[in-house]
Amino acid sequence: MSDLEFTVKDGIATARLNRPAKKNALSEEMVRELARALREAQDDPAVRVFIVTGAGDAFCSGGDLGRRAKEGEGAQPTPLERKSRLQQGTHRVAFAVEEFDKPLIAAVNGPAAGAGMDLALMCDLRFAARSARFSEAYIRVGLLPGNGGGYFLPRIIGAASALELLWTGDFIGADEAHRIGLVNRVYEDNQLMAETQAFAARLAAGPPIQQRLVKKLVYQSLRTDLRTSLELVSSHMAVVQSTDDYREAMQAYNEKRAPKFEGR
Repeated sequence: MSDLEFTVKDGIATARLNRPAKKNALSEEMVRELARALREAQDDPAVRVFIVTGAGDAFCSGGDLGRRAKEGEGAQPTPLERKSRLQQGTHRVAFAVEEFDKPLIAAVNGPAAGAGMDLALMCDLRFAARSARFSEAYIRVGLLPGNGGGYFLPRIIGAASALELLWTGDFIGADEAHRIGLVNRVYEDNQLMAETQAFAARLAAGPPIQQRLVKKLVYQSLRTDLRTSLELVSSHMAVVQSTDDYREAMQAYNEKRAPKFEGR
């Protein structure tokens, strides 16, 4: 059985972390296959939206601490080996996410801790089940947020709220996560995937070129000034107004019908 189940249907790619007995703790195979799935989906025109979720009753419990405990019984890795392990492991997922310009949604179906919370933070949107719980748990085991938490979390909820979660390692529930802007929506457990897939289907029916450029504009705007952002959007606008999808959207508007987008 693979540690990651990956499927594509009706324009929606779904990556399911698949170690339910371990609360989907990250394995080397899982990380490797998730990075690969993101790269393949980026290049696949049939994929319009990507969902990440977990099998069983957890999203992801973080790194596999059981594996680390066993390693501690033998020779200790050098500092360089520890650094390389991160760079060749979960950091590959972060870099694949950075290059992924299509909508990326985390369907958080249960606890998301440490690297599991960071994985959810990497996504553009986070939809949570009522039972979802979030913790930047690194400090509880004497570690730093080594998988992007220090980068993504303050950009989503602000520096002060991020520091509180990073310093304490406290768990917060889905409703509190929604209140502070950590998650977009909260659903009952038995409705999470259906609601997430319905939202993804709505995006999959949209104009993909425009969606991808919107995503680029939003993230670029976080790193630049107003004048540069407006310069970028004027260039992008010239591009999208030359697409078949733009012409289809305008024609559908005039004919009072739903448009059909082909990504051209």
